[in-house]
Amino acid sequence: MGLLAAFVLTPRIMAADSEPLYGFSPGGSEAQRKLEASFRALPEPDHLRQYMQRLSARPHHVGSAYDKENAEWILAQMKAWGWQASIESFEVLFPTPKTRVLEMTEPVRFTALLQEAVLPADPTSGQVSEQLPTYNAYSTDGDVTAPLVYVNYGLPDDYKELDRLGVWVKGAIVLAKYGKSWRGIKPKVGAEHGVIGCILYSDPKDDGYSTDDVFPDGPMRNTNGVQRGSVMDFPSTSPGDPLTPGYGAVAGAKRIPLKEAAGITKIPVLPISSGEAQILLAQLKGPVAPEAWRGTLPITYHLGPGPAKVHLKLEFNWDLKPLYNVIARIPGGSAGNQWVIRGNHHDGWVNGAADPISGQVCLLEEARALGHLAQQGWKPRRTIIYCAWDGEEPCLLGSTEWVETHAEELRQHAVAYVNTDGNGRGYLGMSGSHILEHLVNAVGHDIEDPEVKMSVWKRCQASKIAGATNAAERRDIRAHPDLPLSAPGSGSDYTSFVDFLGVPSLDLGFGGESSDAGVYHSIYDDFFWYSHFGDTSFVYGRALAQTVGTTVLRLAEAEVVPFEFNDLADVVHQYAEDLQGLLKHKQEEIEERNRQFEEGVFEATSDPQHPKGPPEAEATPPELNFAPLQNAAKALAASAKGYQKALAKAQPRLSDPTQTAAVEELNQMLLQAERSLTDPSGLPRRPWFKHLLYAPGVYSGYGAKTMPGVREGIEFGRYDEAEKEIVRVAKALDGETALLNSAAKILDGLNP
Repeated sequence: MGLLAAFVLTPRIMAADSEPLYGFSPGGSEAQRKLEASFRALPEPDHLRQYMQRLSARPHHVGSAYDKENAEWILAQMKAWGWQASIESFEVLFPTPKTRVLEMTEPVRFTALLQEAVLPADPTSGQVSEQLPTYNAYSTDGDVTAPLVYVNYGLPDDYKELDRLGVWVKGAIVLAKYGKSWRGIKPKVGAEHGVIGCILYSDPKDDGYSTDDVFPDGPMRNTNGVQRGSVMDFPSTSPGDPLTPGYGAVAGAKRIPLKEAAGITKIPVLPISSGEAQILLAQLKGPVAPEAWRGTLPITYHLGPGPAKVHLKLEFNWDLKPLYNVIARIPGGSAGNQWVIRGNHHDGWVNGAADPISGQVCLLEEARALGHLAQQGWKPRRTIIYCAWDGEEPCLLGSTEWVETHAEELRQHAVAYVNTDGNGRGYLGMSGSHILEHLVNAVGHDIEDPEVKMSVWKRCQASKIAGATNAAERRDIRAHPDLPLSAPGSGSDYTSFVDFLGVPSLDLGFGGESSDAGVYHSIYDDFFWYSHFGDTSFVYGRALAQTVGTTVLRLAEAEVVPFEFNDLADVVHQYAEDLQGLLKHKQEEIEERNRQFEEGVFEATSDPQHPKGPPEAEATPPELNFAPLQNAAKALAASAKGYQKALAKAQPRLSDPTQTAAVEELNQMLLQAERSLTDPSGLPRRPWFKHLLYAPGVYSGYGAKTMPGVREGIEFGRYDEAEKEIVRVAKALDGETALLNSAAKILDGLNP
């Protein structure tokens, strides 16, 4: 160990070793530290490399032969390592292309090849017969011809700007850049504005030569690269199989007609390369795009409409395909009816080395190490379930169908879910439920960064300090003992656990010094790319396996489920303040805009030769009564402190055999802690999403909306609804407070 590592790690470890781990008695903590040390010594980078070479050797999308072969290989490994494992199958709608035509008919003719180039340097890029074509899954069929309009990222504010610039989009086909939101938002917003077709592309400014050298000379997207991906409107409906919404797509399940599947897009959508997008953009005239809208292609970015006119024709095979989830268990002992669940998906859009295999190999190496410990006689307190999901890429199919099928069991037994979805080099990224914030922070202190040789927690803190924009942010980062978790949005397999069931969830991975953005969902995301530009030595794969495996072990072995509630109370207080700030900002913004209307500012500043109309007039938002939310947040904070105080006092007696029944009662109560933050009726207009603190945004997709019913009520001008949602969130928080008070009473009973 170097001098820097000794300086950084030793004081923290010495302090930690002198006090019990959270949720453990002193004796239990000592045994746990030995168990974790044994586990962390086992993961090997060479194993990770070998797993990746095997799993990413051929395209393995849903329904492909190699997808099934991979599932069977993973199953065999799990069984060889001593796990009780099986494949659980579902049948889901997974459309694949039958016809793809994109051609420019005016003012010049051009037919897009719609094919990524085979590169001699990249051995697997030539597996053309096995590759899925470039397309967007769950686009509707369509055959449309219309003038082309460039719409920037295709988000609601972009259409407002086009309206001010006098650019008519109704009846047009639009060209939108990938980025700034989940891709499925773009055709959704376009259809709402009367657009009849949507073309997506990745601009080099975002993931190409503006950032670094392009593949194969560097990591970024070349002019032939195309991002495949789903465009199912899951944020407004639900993820998973669109024909079995809310229930599992098992054999014989009732399936709704395709025409009733709400998530299918209303207009045809197709992704293309930046090279082909440049040819289309070069034939647009009309206003020059605002400066912020311009990419880095060597053209002048015009908005249109026209004179470019394009013909887009798409037809799909609307087939059911099999999914192969690999589900493996190590049965627990005294608390075997409580389940700690860990998952990563194994399907890819093509070879998928970075996404998802760089995460899947970590799961496998964790499983090998845990299996080794079990074969030596270790048995976890709680049951551990490892899941290699299928069908994540189309829209979280495998995990969602499994959760919907086993919903009642999971509500009774699930302790937590820990997710990964790929891995790179750099800093530990953490998002998830805030009752797990303290747990993952504590684990981060005990994992060494493989390159910098300090704890991954300390390095993560340093990156946040370096990235802070003001002194107050830096002060908060330094003062708070736990680094904050990002709120869970969507885009990976934790979604159904946290949003549908209220199972506390984490999503973990390293990144920041490498990124697969340049090959994301393309044929170039393969072993060649990852071994040259990703975590090339697989040491961060080992670090992720150590981090996640240690987290799983603490959840599985703690005498009291290690949920901590001060961090939850802190973030609830922050969310409430954010909502009040959001409303105030919107009020001030609209008041100022209305004043400028009266003063004639917009008319006076519009260039007569390049006119720009005024924005839409809006009434100033009313005041909202945040008192129920403020009072509930205050009560939660007091109860969280009371619970933590009671737990600290009871910690020496957690392993007392005479207190077993009380500890079991406490743990069963704690399993409902995250569930208490849900409502069975769900969010307004989207009942599948039941969590009242977190949800993907209707117009952001992957991006989280916190206290979403209130926040989106304010954002969308539904102020009466926002006020009702304030009361509903407050009621849920009051339920959480009552649960903590009851839990604290049980702990008080442990003390003599």
